[in-house]
Amino acid sequence: IVAYTGDGVAGRTVSHNLGVAPEMMWVKRRSTSRVWSIYHYALGNEGIIRFDDADAGTGNATWNSTDPSAVEFTLGAQNTVNNASDTYIAYLFASLPGISKVGSYTGNGSSQTIDCGFTSGARFVLVKRSSNLTGDWFVWDTTRGIGAGNDPYISLNDTYAEVTNTDRIDPDSSGFIVTDESTAINASGVTYIFYAIA
Repeated sequence: IVAYTGDGVAGRTVSHNLGVAPEMMWVKRRSTSRVWSIYHYALGNEGIIRFDDADAGTGNATWNSTDPSAVEFTLGAQNTVNNASDTYIAYLFASLPGISKVGSYTGNGSSQTIDCGFTSGARFVLVKRSSNLTGDWFVWDTTRGIGAGNDPYISLNDTYAEVTNTDRIDPDSSGFIVTDESTAINASGVTYIFYAIA
């Protein structure tokens, strides 16, 4: 977790202590209201995605067309991440074998296992469609239930109550299974990003 103050200058670097290059970053302006800006390696260094919007987009003004490194990440002059004198918070994520996995997969329209390298399955799963620029942020967890039947989920980009009557994921010791019941997380040829915790 990194807190910083923006300077409004493209190419601004912010140091971090993650120890590896972040594969996903969530950045939020704290001093005034603005949307979340999210980086995911699968979208590239010009990709931009948001929690409060189902859409994704591109633009070099956010990440300055620069991949994060093991010691710093680079910002453009976009006010959602680097407005002069505004304060920000950044949450950085990277895969840790057996503990967490930041990844992506391509849907096959049928059931498929998403191997995260776990041994006891995923306790938390976040999935977002990343192609065609649409799709909700789906969240499942074992506290509410990840089983062979219906699995409750919430969507981070809307205010609806949790949905309890669908079976979109199933448990697997290596990670999780996306089922063929929903095009929302497993449409054939569509790409998705995810974050899972063991």
